Amino acid sequence: MGRPVMHFEIGCTDSPRTEKFYSQLFQWNIEHLGPAAMVNTGSDMGINGHITSLGHEPRNYMTFYVHVDDFTPYLEKVESLGGKVLIPPTEIPNAGHFAWLGDPDGNIVGLWKPLAR
Repeated sequence: MGRPVMHFEIGCTDSPRTEKFYSQLFQWNIEHLGPAAMVNTGSDMGINGHITSLGHEPRNYMTFYVHVDDFTPYLEKVESLGGKVLIPPTEIPNAGHFAWLGDPDGNIVGLWKPLAR
């Protein structure tokens, strides 16, 4: 069974400018939640995401997050497939955990494990 893509992230250097761009271009609803701006695309056909300015490299990027139940099989397999672990599993309080992998071309792929409910 495949793993679903369930979230996207847009990294930028100027959050207000980037938020305005996507909001006006696609009529996305954007709401600030901590250091990120949460994006509601307003569609049952798509996924939602967020916009953030990390304040360090990488500054400009787009990535997607794949839902996982356990990080271990993916972290163990990624290097044998030519990728690498960029950020190990990291907690987002009251939400879950994420990790970043790099694919063989250097693209960022996020893994997301939500809190058990």
